[in-house]
Amino acid sequence: MGKTTTANMLKRLGWPVFDADAAVHRLTGPGGAAVPHVGAAFPKVVGPQGVDRQALGQAVFGNPAALRRLEAILHPLVGRARCKFLLQAALRREPVVVLDVPLLFETGADLTADVVAVVSAPGFLQRQRAMARKGMTADRLKAILARQTADHTKRHQAFVVIPTGLGRREALRRLTPLRHLGRKPAGD
Repeated sequence: MGKTTTANMLKRLGWPVFDADAAVHRLTGPGGAAVPHVGAAFPKVVGPQGVDRQALGQAVFGNPAALRRLEAILHPLVGRARCKFLLQAALRREPVVVLDVPLLFETGADLTADVVAVVSAPGFLQRQRAMARKGMTADRLKAILARQTADHTKRHQAFVVIPTGLGRREALRRLTPLRHLGRKPAGD
């Protein structure tokens, strides 16, 4: 279990969840708003099904300038999708929402959050999970980790750390400090 499983637990608790990865998939899928921009920047990675993520990965990983170009396209679009989600939640008067954002610290989105929960697992387990992903290589993983905020730094900056290497029961127990957020005190 990891970040997505933890976000799903929070959904089951009734909290609306913004999934940044899902937003990227929508933006780069057939008819997605990012497709023409990604196609202009990386012509060989777009087809009838939208952006070919594997071809795009080959084009940007290991090429810092290309990766910055891609991020300049995607990050503002994901940011707009996140803002739309937050606006809709505010209109519904949702007391709490969850932002499932893999690059929360790297993009500065942590500064917009009232509370930050970090989902974490031991390094060996993180590597094992990452290496099981389609198309992942040791070099690619090393490059990804080099661009991310270190796990120990994220844990230090968090309100609560959700360990995902100890099973679902422990993860749910660690979510307990978050469960009171947004609830009205008794008698209100």
